[in-house]
Amino acid sequence: MSTRVDRAGLAVDEVLAAFIEDKALPGSGVSAEDFWQGLSDLAHEMGPKNRALLDKREEIQSQIDNWHKGRANQPHDAKAYKAFLEQIGYLLPEGADFHIETTHVDPEIALVPGPQLVVPVTNARFALNAANARWGSLYDALYGTDAMGALPPKGGYDRGRGARVVARARVFLDEAFPIAGGSHADARRYHVQDGALLIDDMPLAEPYKFAGYRGHPKAPEAVLLRNHGLHVELVFDRTHMIGARDQAGLADVVIESAVSAIMDCEDSVACVDAEDKVLAYGNWLGLMKGDLEASFQKGGKTLTRQLNPDRSYVGPEGKEVTVKGRALLWVRNVGHLMTNPAILTRDGEEIFEGLMDAMVTVLIARHDLNRDGGNSTHGSVYVVKPKMHGPEEVAFADAIFDHVEQALDLPRHTVKIGIMDEERRTTVNLKECIRAAKHRVAFINTGFLDRTGDEIHTSMEAGPFSRKDFIKRKAWITGYENRNVDIGLECGLQGKAQIGKGMWAMPDAMAAMLEAKIEHPKSGANCAWVPSPTAATLHALHYHKIDVFAVQDKLKKAGRRAHVETILDIPLASYRAWTADQISREVENNAQGILGYVVRWIDQGVGCSKVPDINDVALMEDRATCRISAQHIANWLHHGVLSEAQVRAAMEKMAAVVDSQNQGEPGYRPMAPRFDSIAFQAACDLVFKGREQPSGYTEPVLHARRLELKAAQG
Repeated sequence: MSTRVDRAGLAVDEVLAAFIEDKALPGSGVSAEDFWQGLSDLAHEMGPKNRALLDKREEIQSQIDNWHKGRANQPHDAKAYKAFLEQIGYLLPEGADFHIETTHVDPEIALVPGPQLVVPVTNARFALNAANARWGSLYDALYGTDAMGALPPKGGYDRGRGARVVARARVFLDEAFPIAGGSHADARRYHVQDGALLIDDMPLAEPYKFAGYRGHPKAPEAVLLRNHGLHVELVFDRTHMIGARDQAGLADVVIESAVSAIMDCEDSVACVDAEDKVLAYGNWLGLMKGDLEASFQKGGKTLTRQLNPDRSYVGPEGKEVTVKGRALLWVRNVGHLMTNPAILTRDGEEIFEGLMDAMVTVLIARHDLNRDGGNSTHGSVYVVKPKMHGPEEVAFADAIFDHVEQALDLPRHTVKIGIMDEERRTTVNLKECIRAAKHRVAFINTGFLDRTGDEIHTSMEAGPFSRKDFIKRKAWITGYENRNVDIGLECGLQGKAQIGKGMWAMPDAMAAMLEAKIEHPKSGANCAWVPSPTAATLHALHYHKIDVFAVQDKLKKAGRRAHVETILDIPLASYRAWTADQISREVENNAQGILGYVVRWIDQGVGCSKVPDINDVALMEDRATCRISAQHIANWLHHGVLSEAQVRAAMEKMAAVVDSQNQGEPGYRPMAPRFDSIAFQAACDLVFKGREQPSGYTEPVLHARRLELKAAQG
């Protein structure tokens, strides 16, 4: 049982209270009295409104369930369905055209398309890696992955592979920064003369792409180039192992990679109590103050990682040019659903976690606003707000930040928000969702996994869904992806905000990513999620090939490519004569993903894992991937595609597989053969109680079971 202290009518866990008062408040410019009173007012005034919005979710879901039940075994009537959704207030009328009015947006958000990382803020090393992933070595990314077709051989440096890496990098330079009359492959000397870059005395075909240099102009140690807003640094060092063998002394090509990163307090973490929240808030504080450090062992030595400094050059006009050395950081708060025992209200109820996140993360961000050269140079705080259902919930988020800004003495609309288009009621009302926060919106994106999980739960009673791979092939998903971009452009996000695309889930498959993920900038999205700093460096190549703003200009002229009728097309299985093997493989694949993720979440408090799938392909798993898998099994179970006994057999079979995949992992506790662990029971709850979960979310089960385990461990 935690010890609590009274703060303005709130019963606060002493661990959280000590963190706020001893670490977060000093230097913020906010007094303890003002902070706690502001949080208390927020919890007690906004809490009932939060609860009412959740009740409305359940009421609407019940109406949709009953509509489908009343039409069981009848052909789907799309016209009647749309009219019904309009009648119950699920599908709202679109208002007049408008443009967002967001101001003081940093250039990384508004003007520079590029990769975006999402990392659990609870892991300081990961958080620092992501922040420092603003720059990455193209040589390292090509050499150390399968990007060129195969993984590097084991052992020491392979000179043949190294030569192929250098050649591939020269091809990139020729494509992005062509030389008038020459090729980077043949270059022997790079120097600066009269403010221009010359390569073997030949200029760039587009001289304006030269952005600066470091060192002596006749023999610079670094040359800075810029294409489509992204920088590339050529590093020259004839004493370096690579530079010594290079005719121009080129030792590396370092490219601007993760322009922005999201520090996640939501889907990729396992924060269930005050202790966990303090870990998350503490790392966010370190990032905002600029003093976060992480030490780790490597090669028998202790290494300490810190935030990288900015990079300085001499510009073409002879003046100093400074380029940010770190990604622009967002923080993702939790959505409106969950509560947390870290604070109890005067009625003894747990505080809504989203209200606590809003107040604490923005308080912490004041440290950044109070210093020079920090995260935002434009005086803004960037908060991603996930899992909102429709315009009313977005308006509620806007009101939350109005309150937070007033309580923390910040100018109105200091906080910019990201609207994640991952719930169906938000998708079909996206324009009105953006309107509801038109002074704050700086980001929208799509996310297939959560969006599909909500699709299944919303239409649970409509019938059995297609297999997961086939759901992706349905018309609604293309319409969803295109419509998000089109509406974002209609609402004036170009040049003011990010329009994003979802995660590449296979962190080891970089060749496949290079081939496939170029479709994201081609779609008009000016950022897209990647699973690692290395992936960010490789994905950045796509933004050099594609001028995203030119793509957006063409899309704006063409108009919407999809309409709401396409989005409302439920991806039910039209072919249901599956073989026993097809059914078994589908449920086992889902079960394996659930178990592989949940066992680490419950037993180790790891919210984001690289989990081998049924084919031993490593996939990035978080609560979004778990949600779709659990809802899919629940849907098939509900409609008799398979029995409870079959599901339980699959869960037990795949538990043994997951155990074998984690054999030798420190701290791992096997689930088989007893199948009585809290982790295994949590995985079963997600499936067998999947229809009961609010919007199909995994958080209630996972939080309850993790707290159960913590209590059992004392």
